[in-house]
Amino acid sequence: MIFTPLSLLGAYIVDIKPLTDDRGFFARSFCTNEFSDHKLRTNVAQCNISFNAKRGTLRGMHFQTPPKTEAKLVRCTRGRIHDVIIDLRPESPTYCRWEAVEMSGSDHRALYIPERFAHGFQTLEDETEVFYQMFEFYSPDHAAGVRWDDPAFGIQWPLPEPIMSDRDRSYPLYNRQQG
Repeated sequence: MIFTPLSLLGAYIVDIKPLTDDRGFFARSFCTNEFSDHKLRTNVAQCNISFNAKRGTLRGMHFQTPPKTEAKLVRCTRGRIHDVIIDLRPESPTYCRWEAVEMSGSDHRALYIPERFAHGFQTLEDETEVFYQMFEFYSPDHAAGVRWDDPAFGIQWPLPEPIMSDRDRSYPLYNRQQG
């Protein structure tokens, strides 16, 4: 695997190294040793799938609060997404900065999202599927989010008028003082 650090500290693009032949390819998409070598979480607690029927669907910006903060490894397995992460660690030099990565089912790319980051994506094609490896169990009591259009971050989404849940649309504006 190839680990490419992003501008937000602790976040990585994880690309596969395919071994190809006339049948196609074989590649490793996760390895405890390689993740550990990069000082990334290795204890996968659960895996989730998000299927999105329509182009323009926006899910986010989600995170979990302490003591149930979660790291994620996210991969688009079908279709195409504009994936966004926000660093919510007040002690970080990249605090309140965001970064976007486009991923598709054909590029086999993954995004490693550290703990205490908000995460969301917008689908760029109909029938898009996203696969998550979660490094903490989901805890409804610790589930939180920030607004997708919060001026504190100024995220630039590719498609106007997103299809969203009421919950995601109604997250509060972020208060930097509360961190």
